[in-house]
Amino acid sequence: MESLPLIAGLTVALLHVVTGPDHLAAVTPFAIESKRKAWKIGLAWGMGHVFGMLLIGLLFLMFKAFIPVNKISAYSEQLVGLTLIGIALWVFYRLINPKHKHKHLHVHIENNPLIHKHEHVHTHRDSHRHTHSLTLKQTKFTSFAIGVLHGFAGIAHFLMLLPALGFQSLMASGTYIFGFASGIILAMTTFAFTIGKISSFSKQGHNALFFNSIRIGGGVFAAVVGVYWLLGFMIF
Repeated sequence: MESLPLIAGLTVALLHVVTGPDHLAAVTPFAIESKRKAWKIGLAWGMGHVFGMLLIGLLFLMFKAFIPVNKISAYSEQLVGLTLIGIALWVFYRLINPKHKHKHLHVHIENNPLIHKHEHVHTHRDSHRHTHSLTLKQTKFTSFAIGVLHGFAGIAHFLMLLPALGFQSLMASGTYIFGFASGIILAMTTFAFTIGKISSFSKQGHNALFFNSIRIGGGVFAAVVGVYWLLGFMIF
């Protein structure tokens, strides 16, 4: 079957993403905060992960006699743990230090004149969009960088590319690698999109308790997985 390498690559990639709690823990908090744009976070992480995996694979093949790839991979695992803990701390910081709201006076002249005061997060739409756009770009870059780090972590990532060497033609091997890379990006983009939709729905429904519960859950998830990775590295 000509489609077998593609299906195999997609399947392995899907299992790799779904069975990796560290992957999901890294993206979940960013996806929750990004809401409608969460799919971009998943896309950035997926692209970074593929880039990191291919890079560590090339280093292993070309310079395994000169570069301690195993040590790079091991220390990357430790950095992944620290990064996840850092993401959790970022989530908790945002929870206890929300953006300040501004109070403004408004005058209504219809019928009876009325002056009242209420809160706005921001009144200048262009500036508001600019702030969110800049934050999203920074978050996407961070997500991409974490994806690269995840790609470095664990020589098992390289082993997942080994099936490409078992196909009889370069075309089939290339198709497997393409399917694997596409599967990782598609799976993580879909996951982030789903988390973002849930987060956006809770936010639009003005259910602050539910929304903050989701944020806390994402932070705790990242913290637990980060501590597990860090302690696992130190023990083993």
